[in-house]
Amino acid sequence: MKTIVFFLEEPSAKEMLVGVLPRFLPENIQIRYFVFQGKQDLEKNLKRKLRGWRMPDSVFVVMRDQDSGDCKAIKTKLADLCREAGREGVLVRVACRELESFYLGDLAAVEQGLGFKGLKEQQQGKKFRNPDTLGNPAEELFRLTRNTYDKVVGSRAIAPYLSLEANCSKSFRVLLSGIKNLVKV
Repeated sequence: MKTIVFFLEEPSAKEMLVGVLPRFLPENIQIRYFVFQGKQDLEKNLKRKLRGWRMPDSVFVVMRDQDSGDCKAIKTKLADLCREAGREGVLVRVACRELESFYLGDLAAVEQGLGFKGLKEQQQGKKFRNPDTLGNPAEELFRLTRNTYDKVVGSRAIAPYLSLEANCSKSFRVLLSGIKNLVKV
């Protein structure tokens, strides 16, 4: 049985994946999550966790937010850490700006998950057609939800409704595509 192991920057990323992965991964795939306490903790401990993994037939995904950093530099640094740990072929994905870009890419899911009316109509507005370019997606989502959005609870509520095909966030679509390729779905 194949195992896919996720190394994640924060608990909200796990909640998003828990709501999305069962909708397209085969049942015979085991999923394991290592949730770190921020990007520094992830980068500091990633090599040790990868080196220590002994379960055969495992594939790995490392995911973190871009925040204000350079996306390519972040991806290169994480890939280098994986290689230094002796792991080739690790899927490294960076959420363009923040995980919340994934949610802003599907305002219908936000509306449905959080119970706010009138959000999905805003999807075609210039701001939300390409949410990966927004400077502070979490703040934008907080504003849209009248200051009620919470990262973990919101991720848990929104993720089951995220469209797997029609999300406006390119980084979300690239993440899903990479996971599918890892497990050949």
